[in-house]
Parts: sequence; structure tokens; C-alpha cells
Amino acid sequence: MRPLDLPNPPNRRDALIGVGLSFGALWATLILPSAASAQPTLTWIPKALTSVQALTLDAAVELIMPATDTPGARAAGVAPFIDRALATFYDPEQVKRLRDGLDTMQADAQAAYGMAFTALSAGQQTELLTRYDAEAAQKPLSHFFALMKQATLTGFFTSETGATKTLRYDPIPGDYRGCVPMKEIGRAWAT
Repeated sequence: MRPLDLPNPPNRRDALIGVGLSFGALWATLILPSAASAQPTLTWIPKALTSVQALTLDAAVELIMPATDTPGARAAGVAPFIDRALATFYDPEQVKRLRDGLDTMQADAQAAYGMAFTALSAGQQTELLTRYDAEAAQKPLSHFFALMKQATLTGFFTSETGATKTLRYDPIPGDYRGCVPMKEIGRAWAT
């Protein structure tokens, strides 16, 4: 019996290449479109902001106080802190200023790059924030970005993460010395 004569007999390498290309094409059609359309999602429910404003705030505060060798604003929960402060503490003028500012960030991102602020690269987002920072330096009492920066720093450094992982934290300042003779203390302090 004679082996089957084929013009180009298949070999294992060609078969593996074909299988690999098939899986690659399948992966590209199923996975890539969903990855491209993936938008950031919130892990908290906003009380004073819309979800778009909350996502914009979350991206901005992480750029103001980024994660380095210590956690950033996102890990410290700064955006939910600001949202909660807007809902319960800030006066209506401040709430309007910050909400309008977040809407301005979206409009500026759309005008400059044709995308939402959260869809921009970190460099493009930083470029917009740098511009807002320069504007806020000219009128710090009325610009939304000055309020956003102040709220970001307050939220970060008063959080457990900011106070214990970025700052040094001493829950009881000073040395504790118990049973000190009254002669060393003198009169006690009233305040």
C-alpha cells in the first residue's frame, strides 16, 4: 500500500499556527470591543453629584493626589468624602460652583479632545487640570478648581489612609510618664 499522495501534506507547525490564528481572531472579536467600550464605574452611590460628575471628580482627585509610594485619593475615598460634604456640609453656592465646574470639565474635554474627561489619557486630563489650576490662582475664591483642591486635600489628610500611611500619626503626642512627683509638675494647667 502506498501512502496518500497530497500536494502539500499538512504538518504540525502549520496546524498550530492555524489554530492560534483562529483563537486570536475569536479573542479579538469577543474581547476587544468590550474592553474598548469599558468605562470606569463607581464603587459608591453619589448623594449630591450625578454619576458622570462623580466619575469626573474621582478621576480629578486621583490626579491631584496620586498614588505614589503611598496610597492616592481614590484609595483614601476622597471623591465619596467630597460628595458627602456637598450633600451635608457645603453651602448651596459652593455646591453649585463645584457641580458646574465638573460639568465644565466634561464640556472642555469634549471640545478639546472629542471625549469625556474620564476617557482622556492621564496626560490630557493633567493638561486640563493644569489650566484650571492657573485660572484658580487668578481668582482663588470663586474658581471651582480651588474648591476642589481644598476639598481633596482635606478629604485625603483627614482620612485614615492619609493620616496613617502618608503622614506620621501619633495618637497620643508626647512621652507618657506616669506617677510623676508633683514637685516636677508644679501647678496643673487649667486648659
